This record gives sequence, structure tokens and C-alpha cells, in this order.
Amino acid sequence: MRARAGLVRHVNLTRGSRTLLIAVGAMLCLNAPAAFAAAKDAPLAMRCAELAGAVLPPELIAIPTAGVLIESAAMIAATAPGNQQGGEYCRITGRIKGLKATTPDIRFDLNLPRRWNGRALQIGGGGYNGVVVSGTGVMPFSPDRAPLAQGYATFGDDSGHVGNSSLAVFGLVDEAVTNFGYAHLKKTHDAALALIVRAYGRPPQRMYFAGGSTGGREGYTVMQRYPDDYDGVIANSPALNFSGVRLMGVKLGQAEYATPGGFIPPLLLEHVYERTVAVCDRLDGAADGIVSDVAGCQQHEAEIIASLRCAGRTPSHDECLSDAQLSTLLLMRDGLALPYRLAWGVTGYAGYNVFQGTRLTGLLGLAHQAERLPVPTFFANGYLFAQGDGYIRYFVTRDEAFDSLRFDPSHPGKYRGQLVALSQTIGAMNPDLAGYIAHGGKLITLQGLADEVISPNQTIAYYEALVDRFGVDQVDAFMRLYMVPGFQHGSGVFIPSVDLLGALDNWVTRGVSPETLTATDIAPATNGRSRPLCRYPLFPRYSGKGNVNLAASFTCAEP
Repeated sequence: MRARAGLVRHVNLTRGSRTLLIAVGAMLCLNAPAAFAAAKDAPLAMRCAELAGAVLPPELIAIPTAGVLIESAAMIAATAPGNQQGGEYCRITGRIKGLKATTPDIRFDLNLPRRWNGRALQIGGGGYNGVVVSGTGVMPFSPDRAPLAQGYATFGDDSGHVGNSSLAVFGLVDEAVTNFGYAHLKKTHDAALALIVRAYGRPPQRMYFAGGSTGGREGYTVMQRYPDDYDGVIANSPALNFSGVRLMGVKLGQAEYATPGGFIPPLLLEHVYERTVAVCDRLDGAADGIVSDVAGCQQHEAEIIASLRCAGRTPSHDECLSDAQLSTLLLMRDGLALPYRLAWGVTGYAGYNVFQGTRLTGLLGLAHQAERLPVPTFFANGYLFAQGDGYIRYFVTRDEAFDSLRFDPSHPGKYRGQLVALSQTIGAMNPDLAGYIAHGGKLITLQGLADEVISPNQTIAYYEALVDRFGVDQVDAFMRLYMVPGFQHGSGVFIPSVDLLGALDNWVTRGVSPETLTATDIAPATNGRSRPLCRYPLFPRYSGKGNVNLAASFTCAEP
């Protein structure tokens, strides 16, 4: 045991996790070179079976844990029921133990294809996580085969708790909050990397990360905190300003439920959406149901609002907005301003494109009923408010009975310190990506301009902060930002399907930087049409001739 501990201690665990992998041989009390040779010579099935029940020592992970237990490791045959990956692979499930017995385990899955392409892909979660990311399926909005079927070793986890809901009870446990914020990413990465080396006899040539929403925040988190661990990141619709969007949700709930007349019935919300489309749809040259020229649409905002205001008329459920209802929408448009600073100097949350084609009547939109439930739900009381309510009760006040309608984000009193600390632990607003740039990492971010959950303007603001810090040329050398008209938070009148992983891998391995991409629409009503994905700040403009359903009929235009 002394020999094993000594070998592990000799490894650099803080930079470039590939350097720690000589310790993998020690995890099974083997000489490291011999372990690597054995891994190369033995069939994958044998190596896979050997991992079942194994215990990885805490020293293999750069962040303190109580070790890793491999619960199962078995080969999945190409012909096994439910295996749509096109080949045989080793499926591993495990748990990473917390330092305290009361901290939930981090559960993870790792998939090792028999025909490995030498690359690994860590996949992020969504919402408050709480569900193990299996890593076996097709990536969201990707038209091609699953990464596992392409030969990627894939892995993901549950971020260290069970259950994905607005309740977020794990917010009462300090170590679980730290895991959710960032630590689960490093812990799972290091555990998976050790297992990959044990199985294949060598580390991945490339390590990638991909995720959206919470997974998008996680993508930015790993670049900021662990820049040497990843060669490329796909971080879509990223919840960068996590505390900001939760406080924004609380303010919206207060506008809808604590302000007389502030609730907006779904029929009226739909009327608002239809009015914005009627005014702005054709600004890009095509009547296609998509507001593409968002900047041009903003020039018509005053007239849109004037046409929606009741202005002396009797307020109705589906025709015009009262002053209180309009105030709710203007709050969402304007965003949140705070008289104090969160981590990294953040002073609020950017507003949404409320009057530029954002539909607020879906599952992730605003409230659908005028009465607030004791425990708000996504559909009844609005996604942003339900999530914000749970955040205030479990993360901030740590009082399950606290009424979030009484919480003042601008003057949080004794909770201000907790808010700032949480924004440091969970948020990903640090603009210093110098380490990732120096490492040579690449980044692709895609987000809808009509996103109703994560403000597209918050993502744009972070991008512009990078440009201010590093200059446009340096940002262009490592980052691509694609803002998609008509795309919401996983839904919308245009839902893009595009091979971002292929574009990222081509950029990292061959130096071919992605420019304008082509996306196929997978929205049910318009499935199959295509549009160019334009690099921000460009947007698709119809050329005036050609099939309006083909990307070739559009050019990327300046706003």
C-alpha cells in the first residue's frame, strides 16, 4: 500500500489531467507500465469485466473525495435490445463518494466503444440536473449518429444528487451545492479519464465537453476552472449568470402574483407574440414566421407596445394589455439591475427579446394560471418563477417555508453574502479565459434569439465582454457564437439540427474553423427547411429569389 500511495503522490494532479494517468496502474496495485501493457494486450471485454467492483483511490481525483466505486462494468453487444449505437461497447456505472457521509454520491456513466476513435466526450446536464447523463444517445439537435456510435468514449453524471425539479432540496447541503456548481465536473472527468486509460492503455488524444442550458454553463465552467483538461467545448444556451436568472424569475413571479393585475392570461400572451410576428416577420425579406432581423424589429418596438396597450379601453383576456400586465412584460424585457455586485462584478441580468418574436405560452414560458400554487410548478406558475422560488428557499434562505414573493433581490439584507457566494460557486460569468486560450481550446456556442429561459442578450453580453478583454481577433481564433432566429429553449418556430460536434472536432484536429453553417429545421410544422447559421452579429436575410425553404436562398447580413 505504501508503494501505491507513493506512486500516486508523485503525479501532478493540478494541471493537465493526462499527467496523472501513470497512477492508474496503482489503482489496482499494479506496476504502471505493466498495467498499460496489459490494457493494450487484453481484449476490451476482459478489461471491462475487470473493472466491475473496483475501487479508485481518492488520489486519482484532483478535488478531495472519499474515492470511487465502480458498481458495474459489462459489455453491451451490438445486437443487444436497445443498443442503437451500431457496435459493441463497455458500459460502466459508478459512484464518487463525498467527504461527508450526508453528501449524496455523484453517480456517473461511462461508455467505451470497442472501435474507439481516440476521443472522449463529457456531456452536461440540464436544469438542476439530478439525473445521470447516460451518454448513449444522439446529442440534442444533432442530425447524425450518436457520439458513442462514432467511436467517442462518452460519459456524464447527475452532478451529485437525485431528482431534477424546482424544489432543489440539495441546496441545503454545502458539499452538494459545490458539486452542482463545479466540482462534479472535475471529479467525474478525472474518474472517467483514469478508467479510459485502464481500458485502452492510453489517454484520449482529444477531450471534449458538450452541453446546453445548465450543461452550457458547465461548458463555460470547465473552461474557466479547468482549462487544461479540454481541447474543445460546445456550450449552448448557457445559464452563465445562474444567480441572475434565478433572481429574475423571482421578480417575474412578484410581478405576476404580488402585483394586482400583473398576471397575463395565455391567450393575451399569444396575442402579444402574434403581433410582434405580424410587424417583424418580413423585415428579413421573407414571410416565413421567423423574426430574423431582431435589431430591425427593435426599431418597431414602440409601435408594437402602443398597439397592445389598452389605453383607455377595457382590459380583456385576449386583446390588449393593462398597465400592470405591460409592466410585467417590460420587466422581462429590461432585465434585472442590482445596486450591489455579485461575483465577477455582475450587477444584474440582461433582458429578453419579449417583443421580437419570443413566445411565452409554452411549458417554459410565463404563468398559465392566475393563482400561485403553494409550491410553484413550471406550467402553472412559469418556469422562471418556479426555479427562482426553489433557489430562494433552498439555496439562499435555506428555509423551506420562506415566501419568495417577500424576497427583495435589490435589498437582500442578511442574505446578500449568501447570494454573492452562490454566484461564485455556481455562476460562470468569469470572463478570464486566458488559460483556455493558451491551451489552444476551441468553443462553439449556439443559442436562440427567442429563448424564453436563458436571455440571449446575457449570452451576447458575455461574448462582448470577451471581445473587450481579448480583442475580436483573439476571440475569433477560439470561439464561434451562433444566435439562431426563431429558436427558443429547445422549441420554437425554427429548431436547428446541425453537427456541432463534427464542426468542433474538425476545428480542433484539422484547424478548419467553422464559419457559416447550415441548419435543418426539425420543428414539426416546418420540418426539413433549412437556414444558414450565421456568426454573430450576422443574421439570415432572404436574397429575394429562390426557394424560401432552402438555406441557399439566404445570405448572412449585417443588422
